[in-house]
Amino acid sequence: MKSLTAAPQPTLISFVWPQFSDSQSSSILRVFMIAVAGSLLLALSSKIQVPFYPVPMTMQTFMVLTLAMVLGPRLGLASIALWFAEGAAGLPVFAGTPEKGMGLAYMFGPTGGYILGFALATAVVGWLAEKGWDRHFTLTAMAMLIGNIAIYVPGLFVLGSIAGWDKPILEWGMYPFLLGDLAKLALATSLLPMIWKILPRKKV
Repeated sequence: MKSLTAAPQPTLISFVWPQFSDSQSSSILRVFMIAVAGSLLLALSSKIQVPFYPVPMTMQTFMVLTLAMVLGPRLGLASIALWFAEGAAGLPVFAGTPEKGMGLAYMFGPTGGYILGFALATAVVGWLAEKGWDRHFTLTAMAMLIGNIAIYVPGLFVLGSIAGWDKPILEWGMYPFLLGDLAKLALATSLLPMIWKILPRKKV
C-alpha cells in the first residue's frame, strides 16, 4: 500500500499539463483555465440523470471525486470554489436546482451539508491522489469510498439538524443513493488506473 507519508506524486493533470514555474503569468492562466473547465464539468454532471434503482442517479458526486483525483487538492478546490461561487450567484449549477437557480438559499438549505462535503472530499481525495492512490484499482476504490464518506457525514449532519433527528434522515439522505454511489465508484475505479496504465511508462 502507498505510504501516506510518501513524497507527493504527480497528478494526472500535472503529468499531462505540467506547471511552468518560471512563468508566473502562465501558471496563473493555467490555474484559471483548469478551474473554469472543472466548474463547467461539475455543473454539467449535476444535470445528467441516469435511470437507476431506486432513484435516478446524477453524475455530480462522480465528477467531484474524479476531478479531485485528476487535479489534486489545490486545483480541485479551485474548481469547487468557482462552482460554489457560480451557485451562490444564482446559476443553476447544482443537482436539483431550477432553471433560475436558488443561490445561497439552496446552499444553506437541507442539502447544504453535501455541498460542504464536496469541498471536504475534494481535499481528502486530492491529497490521496498525490500519494499515488489513483494508480491502483484497490487504492482508487478506497479513496473513492473515503470521499463518499466525507460527503455523507456533513450532508447527513446538516440534513438532520435542519429537518430534525426524529425524521428518517438515513432514508432521506443516504440509503436511496448507495447503489448509485457503488456504480460510480466502480466506474472511477476502472477508469483512473487504466488511464495511468496507457500513459508512456518512461514518464510515469
